Amino acid sequence: MEEELKCPVCGSLFKDPILLPCSHNVCLACARNITVQTPEGETPVQSRASGSSDYDYLDMDKMSLYSETDSGYGSYTPCQLKSPNGVRVFPPANHHRHCSLTCPLCHRSVSLDERGLRGFPRNRLLEAIVTRYQQNRRSSASSSSSSSSSSSSSSSTAVKCQLCDRNPVDATVMCEQCDVYYCHACQQRCHPSRGPLAKHRLVPPPNRAAGGGAASGAGSGGPLPPATARKPATCVDHEAENFSMYCYSCKVPVCMKCLEEGKHAKHDVKTLPMMWKQHKCQISQALNGVSDKAKDAKEFLVQLKNMLQQIQENGVEFEACLVAQCDSLIEALTRQKAKLLTKVAKEKDCKLKVVRDQITHCTMKLRQTTGMMEFCLEVLKENDPSGFLQISDALIKRVISSQDQWVKGALEPKAGPEFDLTLNTDSLLQTILQLDFCQGKDVQENPLLKQMQAADSGEAELETESPGVESGPSVPVAPLLQLEKCCTRNNSATLAWRVTAPPVSLIEGYILELDDGNGGQYREVYVGKETVCTVDGLHFNSSYNARVKAYNAIGVGPYSKTVVLKTSDVAWFSFDPSTAHRDIVLTNENQTVTCSSYDDRVVLGTAAFSKGIHYWEVRIDRYDNHPDPAFGVARINTMKDMMLGKDDKAWAMYVDNNRSWFMHNNSHTNRAEGGIAKGSTIGVLLDLTKRTLTFYINKEQHGPTSFENLDGVFVPAVSLNRNVQATLLTGLELPKNTKQ
Repeated sequence: MEEELKCPVCGSLFKDPILLPCSHNVCLACARNITVQTPEGETPVQSRASGSSDYDYLDMDKMSLYSETDSGYGSYTPCQLKSPNGVRVFPPANHHRHCSLTCPLCHRSVSLDERGLRGFPRNRLLEAIVTRYQQNRRSSASSSSSSSSSSSSSSSTAVKCQLCDRNPVDATVMCEQCDVYYCHACQQRCHPSRGPLAKHRLVPPPNRAAGGGAASGAGSGGPLPPATARKPATCVDHEAENFSMYCYSCKVPVCMKCLEEGKHAKHDVKTLPMMWKQHKCQISQALNGVSDKAKDAKEFLVQLKNMLQQIQENGVEFEACLVAQCDSLIEALTRQKAKLLTKVAKEKDCKLKVVRDQITHCTMKLRQTTGMMEFCLEVLKENDPSGFLQISDALIKRVISSQDQWVKGALEPKAGPEFDLTLNTDSLLQTILQLDFCQGKDVQENPLLKQMQAADSGEAELETESPGVESGPSVPVAPLLQLEKCCTRNNSATLAWRVTAPPVSLIEGYILELDDGNGGQYREVYVGKETVCTVDGLHFNSSYNARVKAYNAIGVGPYSKTVVLKTSDVAWFSFDPSTAHRDIVLTNENQTVTCSSYDDRVVLGTAAFSKGIHYWEVRIDRYDNHPDPAFGVARINTMKDMMLGKDDKAWAMYVDNNRSWFMHNNSHTNRAEGGIAKGSTIGVLLDLTKRTLTFYINKEQHGPTSFENLDGVFVPAVSLNRNVQATLLTGLELPKNTKQ
């Protein structure tokens, strides 16, 4: 409650609070400070010595009577004239400006009339509550001081000064704003009553206020003085009259003279006790509603605190489930790896057996042939013609027959060293990289399954139509997209659809529409009779909405449900043999490139980029005689029979074993030291968001940003000759060591 009892201007408890028209309160002195300034040469006069008045009539002397506007801060004009009896008079209206007071809380400005601050009623109720609050606080401090004095001397229980360096003495005052206890000396030295500290309020410390010293105004150890009885509130306009009625129209208490003089004569008035009881009842009812809301808020806080614990527990449980799912995938992959390794081992054993059998067979035949050759050599050494001729015919046939055994097929291996097994992991790796959380736990929360369920319900509705009623020709019904056949690969999307029921009229074709990947307008991408369509050239890392409709001679039917297709986050592509120069040789599923010519030849990639950020690398597998291959991007129609960058349709970096240059339109710029060798990797970063091209060698940025202000469609490109072999590496993360 203490915050409700503090003045918004000085920050201390209210003292002589006045009630502003906006229902906010300020201290009388604070109101004077924020509205009135003493002009140069003007000496403030003493207030009128009247004990019945609650206000300082100095305000009336310092402020003008006439207002030029109704709001905003104003200025004042000091009185320069006096009447013969010594009473100040104001100059004519056209010589003065108005003065206004602005509420420090709601900033609502109110113009003051001739009464000055006396025109605002004094909030006696708030003043009484502040008095009770101060007495209760002092009583609590006195009780605390009394309980502590039973165990120690009275001098030890006194509040000590908090700024004394050594042997602190008893505090004499406490600053409510600083919340610091001062002795008299420290207060004079550290908290003088001037400057910005002049507005701070100094009060006696608790032990002195409770009756322990002269500041309490009571005898030493005496009881607290009783609260002073409040005198009845008097009318602002008629200070001698007490409030007796309540003006319902003006929402203010009034006296009888206010009714007699006609200011409130025709207003609806009621007695003060009746309105007092009525407003008390309204406040009580409103408090009951606020109390219920506060109770609900407490329960809601308890619910939120419990939710914190539940989130912690569910987070641990969810992490455990995620780890279990990933471990299950890893385990399945491990089992499959073991199966594949078994197949490889079987293939290896089979090849080894074939080769070993062929070695054994060839060794035996070679031994036989060698023995026969040695025997023939011994026969040739004999000089007996008759003996030689006896065996020569048979020996000649045997030699010829042995020669026929070593035909071309017999000297070729029956098994090669290569394994005729190919493991394609591109699609699986792409699926793993796209592994992410679904936004819903229910099957119904999946938009694709929602579409499938909606389509199934549509089929059911069609099936429930009355078969006995025949209708005439009409437009085709909406096709159904077959989600199990709709997929994306890289930056292409494949969609398939079918008709959910036999059409009444013949369908002549279908119209497939896609948006721009940013939730924009749809555009037609296919018109024809096929029910399967693949759309190429989409943006990477984008979500496309697709829909299809059928048409016939009657007209165009309604759209199907919309399906969302997300393209790959990163680009997976290879070299394109269809656009490469004829001297280019591609192997390793078009990932490895060589050249049959000593001249530079260009090969392009299969992907085209027009937006987003993309990064790929080229690994140097062979590098002979220090050639200078080039790497970069190009238009699809760039020249293929010269070094990349020679024409205006390519942007490239060519590099040898020592240095590199950037080249576009045969212009060589930004020579940089550092070259390549066998095993080096050249990275290409195409940032179409910033429209820049940057190169890397062995993961480190090479030179400054190569090219800027790029716009259009770009294709990865490489140029090389027969001294270089390179392999394309795609689907990589963006480099982190980019120079600023």
